[in-house]
Amino acid sequence: MRDYALETEKRVAFIREVLAAAKARGIVYGNSGGKDSALVGILCKKACADTVGLIMPCGSRRNYAEDKRDAEAVARQFGIAQRYVDLSAARTALLDTLTGVTAVSETARANIAPRLRMTVLYAVAASENRLVAGTGNRSESYMGYFTKWGDGACDFNPIADLTVTEIYEYLRFLQVPESIITKAPSAGLFDGQTDESEMGITYQSIDAFLLTGTAGEQEKAIIERCHTASRHKRSMPLLYKG
Repeated sequence: MRDYALETEKRVAFIREVLAAAKARGIVYGNSGGKDSALVGILCKKACADTVGLIMPCGSRRNYAEDKRDAEAVARQFGIAQRYVDLSAARTALLDTLTGVTAVSETARANIAPRLRMTVLYAVAASENRLVAGTGNRSESYMGYFTKWGDGACDFNPIADLTVTEIYEYLRFLQVPESIITKAPSAGLFDGQTDESEMGITYQSIDAFLLTGTAGEQEKAIIERCHTASRHKRSMPLLYKG
């Protein structure tokens, strides 16, 4: 297990260096009520008093219920400023605009919410001289389980090297609300969605592979397939070099 007291010191120092280099006044991040955003919010607040978390429900009933409650609970416990932006109407308007343009696939439909959220985060950041903090972890990145130009976009990410297993250890060290630790991880993109059911593998199996290199044949096949298929998400766009 990592020394999370030392990890906190180093990550807070990293955030402060990033802010100073950019001459930014503060930070904004998406406070989803999940494990990753909770940890990012806490670290950013420790590094910068002017940290704002945006709670941005977008269509899913879970967004308006347990996720909203957990997001508010973390903000209260750690003194993080919060703002509320309901994106459901914007999502509906965008889908209506696409009527007659294309038959929107389920994947494209699910990716609208994280891209709308990132649009809002960067609008706030640009308007208030803030940096956007990313909330993706190592496990999701390796699997490609994030939306390109959505939750995968950010100015800096203080937890990108941590697996989900380590995220939970870190949150227990910080004594976050137990509800955040015990609920099933979900991007909240649609009702009933959970990360593990969508990927077809548990985070425990993914993290065992990342941390120790061990995995069963079936689990290894899933991990390698997802990692290979999502390589483009972890790379900058291909550029012509004449």
